[in-house]
Amino acid sequence: MRGPAPGNLTRVSTSLPYAELFIAENDQATAARDRAGDLGCAPIGAGAGAALAFIAAGIAARNVVEIGTGTGVSGLHLFDGMVDGGILTSIDIESEHQRAAKQAFSDAGIAPGRARLINGRALDVLPRLTDGGYDLVLIDGDPREYPQYLVEAARLLRRGGVVVIAHALHGGRVADPTARDAETVAVRDAGRSLRDDDQWTAVLIPLGDGLLAGVKR
Repeated sequence: MRGPAPGNLTRVSTSLPYAELFIAENDQATAARDRAGDLGCAPIGAGAGAALAFIAAGIAARNVVEIGTGTGVSGLHLFDGMVDGGILTSIDIESEHQRAAKQAFSDAGIAPGRARLINGRALDVLPRLTDGGYDLVLIDGDPREYPQYLVEAARLLRRGGVVVIAHALHGGRVADPTARDAETVAVRDAGRSLRDDDQWTAVLIPLGDGLLAGVKR
C-alpha cells in the first residue's frame, strides 16, 4: 500500500494544530490550565477538552466519574457537556490539586453539590462506586494503572455509556514498538484491551496526546 503523498503529510501537520485550537477554551479553563503548570499537572489539551464536552453532551451525561482531578481542566470541559444538575465524581490522590479544581469550579459558577471530589487512590475508591450507575468514565490517573481502571470502568458504566482514556498516545511512545517502559506498556495494553474487547465500540481521536473512547455495548 502506498503511503500518503508528501503534500498530504504537510496538510496533516498543519491541520492537527488547527483542530486542536478550533474550539477556544473559556477563561476558567485557561486559568485552571495555568494552575496545572504551577503544580506540575499535565492536563488534557484544548482540543481533547472540546471532544470531552462533545461526548458528554452527545450521551446527555448526568453521572460521570473522573479518575484524576488535576486542577479541574478536564472537569470544566465535562461540565460544559453534562446535563444541568449532572454530578461529577472526581478522584485524585493529591489534595492540593483538588483544592485548585474546587476553586476552578467555583469560578465557573458550578454549584458545589455538583462536584463530588474524593481524595484517595483510585483503585481503592472505584470499587465502592455503584455498578452500572454512570454514563461516562474518564481515565486520566496513574498511567501504570490504566488497565485496572478500564476493568472498573466496564463495571461502572451503563449500557451505552462511554469510557474515555486520556493521554492515550502517551507522548507518542505508544506508537513506538521499542518503547517498553512500564507506563507506556500499561497505556498500550489498556488501549489494545479496549480495541479488541467485543463489549466496546472504540475510536482513537488524535487530538492533543490522544483520546481513546469506547461505547459499552
